[in-house]
Amino acid sequence: MKRVRQTFEEISGSLSNLEVDWMEDPHAGAVIKAFESLPTGRKITRGDVVKLLEGNFRVGCTALRLFLDFSKDEFTRITAELFKDCGGAGVTNFKKDPDAFVEKLEEIQILERMSDEINRPPEWSDRLIGLFQGGWGSAVKGQLRGRMLEDFTEEILKKVFLPEQIIPRCQFLGANGRSSEKADFAIPSSDDALILIEVKAFNATGSKQTDVLGDIYRIVEQKRDDTAFILVTDGISWKARSSDLKKIIALQNEGKIRKIYTMAMAKELEADLRSLKKSF
Repeated sequence: MKRVRQTFEEISGSLSNLEVDWMEDPHAGAVIKAFESLPTGRKITRGDVVKLLEGNFRVGCTALRLFLDFSKDEFTRITAELFKDCGGAGVTNFKKDPDAFVEKLEEIQILERMSDEINRPPEWSDRLIGLFQGGWGSAVKGQLRGRMLEDFTEEILKKVFLPEQIIPRCQFLGANGRSSEKADFAIPSSDDALILIEVKAFNATGSKQTDVLGDIYRIVEQKRDDTAFILVTDGISWKARSSDLKKIIALQNEGKIRKIYTMAMAKELEADLRSLKKSF
C-alpha cells in the first residue's frame, strides 16, 4: 500500500448521501401543490428546480429536503456549508442568480434524487411505508446507515482475508498493553492487530458527529504506531461540518490514519488491503 497524502477536496468530493405534521398545515398544503406541479415522465432539469423555488422559496426548500430525505436541521446545516462562500443559502442569494443557485444544489445530487423519485412506479404500499418511515423509521435511520457501511466494509474484508482473521466490534490491545478502546474491525486478531478499521456513517446530529471525532482520536492515541489504522466513512452531512472533516484529514496527512475511504472508493480499499496483507 502506497503512502498517500489526502485532501479535503478528494474526500468531500466522494461523499454520497445516509416529519412534518402536514395534514392541517397551510405550508404542507402548499408543498403538496408544489409536488403536483412538477413534471413527470422525464428527468428533472435545473430549470424545473428554479421554477419550484421561484414559486415560493420556503415551500420549494421544504420540497427539496423531502426529496433528499433530510430533516430540517440536516438541510439547514448542509446548505449553509454548501453556500458559505457564495452568498448564503437564503432567498436573497437565490434571486440574484437562480440558475447558479440551483447549479450549486446539484453538488448534493438534487436533480438525480428528484428524477428517481418522480419517475418511480407507484405502489399501493408507498403511503404506508411513508407513514412508517416518518415514525419508527426515522428513529433508526442513523443506525441503519451505520450498519450498511459496516456491511459494505465487511464484504470487502471477506474478499481479502480469511473469516477467522476478521475480528468485528472488538476491544483491541493498545500500545499500553491494555484493551480499553474499541474498533469496528481488527485484523488478524484483537490481541495483536496489524490493521484496525473504524467505520463511521455521518448523517446525524452535532452530538453524534462529536462522538465520531472522539472515537477516532482515542483509537489514534491508543493503537501501536506500527498498526495500520484505516477509516471508512461516508454521508453527505460531512459537507456541513467541513472543519471537522479537515481535522480528520489532517490526522491522515500526519500518518496517524493510514487512509480514509468512502463507498465510492471501494476498489481502492480492496486493492490497498491486499497490499497491506502482502506487506504484513
